[in-house]
Amino acid sequence: MTSPTNDPTVPALRVVVAPDSFKGSLDAAEVARCLAAGVRSVAPDAHVVELPVADGGEGTLDALAAGGGVRTVVVDTVDAIGRPATARLGLSADGTVAVVELAEASGLPAVSDVRLQPLHAGTRGTGDLARAALDAGVEEILVCLGGSASTDGGAGVLRALGARLLADDGTDVPDGGEGLARVASLDLAGLHPRARAVRWRLAVDVTNPLVGERGAAAVFGPQKGAGPADVEFLDAALDRWAGVLEAATGVDVRELPGAGAAGGVPAALVAVLGAETERGSTLVAETVGLPAAVADADLVLTGEGSFDSQSVHGKVADTIGALAAAAPVPPPVVVIAGRVLLPVAQAREAGIAAAFSIAPGPIELDALLDRTAVRLTEVAAAVTSLHLAGRHAGR
Repeated sequence: MTSPTNDPTVPALRVVVAPDSFKGSLDAAEVARCLAAGVRSVAPDAHVVELPVADGGEGTLDALAAGGGVRTVVVDTVDAIGRPATARLGLSADGTVAVVELAEASGLPAVSDVRLQPLHAGTRGTGDLARAALDAGVEEILVCLGGSASTDGGAGVLRALGARLLADDGTDVPDGGEGLARVASLDLAGLHPRARAVRWRLAVDVTNPLVGERGAAAVFGPQKGAGPADVEFLDAALDRWAGVLEAATGVDVRELPGAGAAGGVPAALVAVLGAETERGSTLVAETVGLPAAVADADLVLTGEGSFDSQSVHGKVADTIGALAAAAPVPPPVVVIAGRVLLPVAQAREAGIAAAFSIAPGPIELDALLDRTAVRLTEVAAAVTSLHLAGRHAGR
């Protein structure tokens, strides 16, 4: 394989393309195809590895499926307010690992046709997916958290797996955060026989605790329709739930970093099932083989809708920057984004060599969305040309 200059002494360019999705426009796999096309337009003999990634939240299942890491099956379940629904479950090629994306069954988009129900919405549907995975004989379940419509502390997941949440009189409490305010005890006698026999890994991209001013209800409740009174109610309910979990398992999850993700789902899964919380972008990167690919690259292109301060705190760009810095010969990492809001100095600190917006100049958002694919290809081509020019100049 030779370089585009046809000089056999210059090895062909090795490029890793590992973007996140551009929400509202293209998914991660589509973004990767556009970036790869841009690279090949100026370096036709380049070795381009397309690895669409995600931060562990919405879109993670699509990214893993696009990368060939999992196949998807459809499972009958319920949405966040209990209506019959279907959702996808990911299974690895060898059937040992399942990918459960919470947003598939318990996400906000599926209940956007009705008024939000912050006190009643739950995660039973996500538990149905997990139960199907256990029935399929998997050895590990990766739960991707994000986009949740509920604040139920993961109670719905446990109920779908056979647990019972009981009030003082021994009756089952209602689903959702409302039920947590009445729960007195947790009965695990009917828990799925394999629930504690598999490894549970939770992909999280926040460090919020379960309760308090940075907790699940206070920070994320308003996004799910909770007003000030609802937030206060839900925070107290989650604290009560934490006490019940501690009584049943001996594990106090109130201050556990990340326990507030997705309405508090990690609280139940860590306490009852011994789940491990991990940074979502790192977990996904390892799953698709990104560390080895980056270590062998000459250039890494990543991208996301908005490159800002959040991007360098546990998101995809941050993870890729760290992987590149750890490589024997660190390749430059270039971000191509819908908008670039992060100062150059902060980007450099995170291991990002440069960041470019796809906006050609002042432009309305709708117009830019229509041109996203074209502009991704054009900017990737420009970045590749610039890299090649520096590469040859340095010979």
